[in-house]
Order: sequence, then C-alpha cells, then structure tokens
Amino acid sequence: MSGKAGQGTVRGRDFRLFWFGETVSLLGNGIAVVALPFVAVLTLHAGTFVVGLLTSVTYLPWLLLGLPAGAWVDRLPRRPVMLVSDAVSFVAFGSVPVAAWAGVLTIPHLLAAAFVCGCASVFFTTAQRAYLPTLLSDTELLAGNARLQGSESTAEVIGPGLAGMLVQAFGAVAGLLANALSFLVSWGSLRAVRITEPPPAPPEVRRRRLRTEVRDGLRFLFQDRILRTLAVFSAVSNIALTGMSSIEVAFLVRTVGAGEAMVGVVLTLCGLGGILGVLVSRRVSRRFGSARAVVICLGGAAPFTLFFPLTGPGAGLAFFVVGGVGVGAGVVAANVITDTFRQRYCPPDLIGRVSASAAVISFGAIAVGGLLGGVLGELSGVREAMWMMTGLYALATAILLCGPIRRLRDFPESALPLPAAQPEKAVP
Repeated sequence: MSGKAGQGTVRGRDFRLFWFGETVSLLGNGIAVVALPFVAVLTLHAGTFVVGLLTSVTYLPWLLLGLPAGAWVDRLPRRPVMLVSDAVSFVAFGSVPVAAWAGVLTIPHLLAAAFVCGCASVFFTTAQRAYLPTLLSDTELLAGNARLQGSESTAEVIGPGLAGMLVQAFGAVAGLLANALSFLVSWGSLRAVRITEPPPAPPEVRRRRLRTEVRDGLRFLFQDRILRTLAVFSAVSNIALTGMSSIEVAFLVRTVGAGEAMVGVVLTLCGLGGILGVLVSRRVSRRFGSARAVVICLGGAAPFTLFFPLTGPGAGLAFFVVGGVGVGAGVVAANVITDTFRQRYCPPDLIGRVSASAAVISFGAIAVGGLLGGVLGELSGVREAMWMMTGLYALATAILLCGPIRRLRDFPESALPLPAAQPEKAVP
C-alpha cells in the first residue's frame, strides 16, 4: 500500500473526490428506488407483478454478467471501467423522462432501462470494491467503508422524501431525470481523481482462459467457510428483504392507502436506521469483536421485520417506520464490517473475482426476491407476501447462527492460501 500517504488517505483529495461522486450518485439512486415504482404505478398504471419485475430486472445482470465481470475487472484498470459505467447509466436513465415527455414511454422501455443500468452497475460495483484499496491503506479501509456506507444510508434518508416531492411537483419521471444527472456528477468526480492505479494484470495473466479466472474466484469463496457462510446468508436474506422492498410502494399506496408524499416521508424515516448503523458499526465492532458484532447486528434485525406486515393507515404507519429503522441499522452496521473484512482478507489479485462471486450470489438473490415479491403479491395479496418474506428472513438468521462465525470473536486478517489448481494452457 505504498505511495498513498498524503494523497490516498481518508482526508486526501482523491478519496474526497471519489466519496463526493459516490454520494451524489447514491442520492440519485435513493431517488430512483422510489421514483421507478412510481413511474410504473402512476404513469403506466402497472400491476404489482410489473413493480416487482422492475427490481428483478435491475439485478438480473448480476446473474448473467457478475462472474465474468469480476475476471475482466481484475485484468483492467478499475477507474476507466467505472467511468464507462457512469456514462451508460446516464444515457439509460435519461432516456426514460425523454420518452415520457414525448408520450412514447412504455413498460418494455422502463424494463429495458432498468436492465441496462443493472448491467452498468455490475461493472461499476465490482470495480469500485477493487478500487477502494488503491485509495486507502489497510488501516483506513474501515473508516472509508463507513463513510461510503454513511453516504448510502444518508441517501436512503433523503432520497425517498426528495422523490416524493419531485413526483408531486413535476411528475413521476422527474426523479429518474435527477438520477441520470447524478451519474454525470459521479463521472466528473472520478475523472478528476489523480492517483495512479497499479498496472493491470501482466499479459500472461490476461491470456488465461476466462473460465479459469472465474473458477479461481468461486473456488476461493466456496472453500472458505467464513466467506461461504456470509454468501449463503446474504442470498437468503436478500431474497426476503427485496421481496418486501420491491412491493413496498404498492403496499403503502394501494393496501395501506398512503399518498405519494407520505410514502416518501415513511421511507425517509426508515432510512434513519442506516445512518444509525453506520454510526454504531465501528463502536460495536471494537466492543464485541468484528465477527460477533455481525452476528449481533443481523440477528437483532430479524424481529423488526415483523413490523412491516402489521402496518396500517394513519398512526399504523409507525409500524413500518420502526421496522425500517431496526432492520436498516442492523443490516448496514453488518455491511460496513463485512465489506472491510473482505477487502483485508482477500488476496489483491483475487479481490475483483471474489467480490464479484459474492455479489453474484447476493445481487442475484435480489433479482429472485424482486420477482418473488411481485408474484406472491399478485397471487396471494401484498400483505400476505410481506408475512412470507418475514419468515424467510428468520430462516436466513438461523443459517448465520448455525455457521462458524458464531464461534469467532473477530474475523481473521488474512486467508490461508488454497492448494494450487491444475494449470490450463494459455490462450495464444
């Protein structure tokens, strides 16, 4: 990690630029999370299934591209990958309000835009996780991750309320225009970063078969008991939480009877849980140990999922807020700790592939959860679907509590090397 002092520290110019661009982009995403379902429900009058399908389509690219993306990112400079991803996202999201104002917006167009942005997100997220250790030293990663997670949580607080106001004042598609512009800001901030990345993989590595590269990342992930347990928990819990979040707008508007502005207020208050999680993550990690803190945070979040399906009109909306704050605090605090663990634990030449392998499982589960939430909401009712997802999250917590992490106080700092795989001939 040499060469970072004075330029890549948490207080350094390059990290501040990176952090600022990410914060603005995350705020745009926080708006889009609410604005996208609003466009489907209010502008295109879509049913619950289509609303859930939007979430599923956004994360489907992780199942299709996630594994090769990790190998490609390990072969390429990470910043150019992120710059191209920002540009593609700007064009895709910007096309929605243009089509709406021209009177030609359709559900297939909305789904296509969500899918294209999902593809760009695969490459951006994979590259970002591998790029952060270039900006920060090992001792600064926890603080850096906490700041980035804090930005995400703050965006989740401000974004929904801002989306509600934009929808009421300018129409549902205004939120997607704001999100498109946020990608321009992110692109400009990344473009201004000066720190030099390590050179890409040497030619002999770049000539290796792609499937060999992908297999190395998967092999490292699944042969490690800690990483494997976190991946399985993430998959099951993401199906449950996304199953609920994908239909939350339809639930609050159609089942509970809340207006657009009130939905924004409720989701804004829920986002306070994420900020709380960021604030307590380092303190909980120091007090109980990093591994034990993850078990405490994720296990403690489980009872709060019960509040979502209990939500009713008027004062009954408080149930949704309490559930959102409790779940958000636990999940975000655990994410800060586990992201830092992976960045320290994984070998530098494998971090892109291991991160992508874990993300394929995690975000692929989000695609399944979005589709499952929409299907169950359409077939059995939205409130009933909420109850089913609550039970599924309880199952995910049981998986975590039965794994090896519950016996640890702290996560290990580095992994033991795996036995070498059988070499393959290089591609000429």
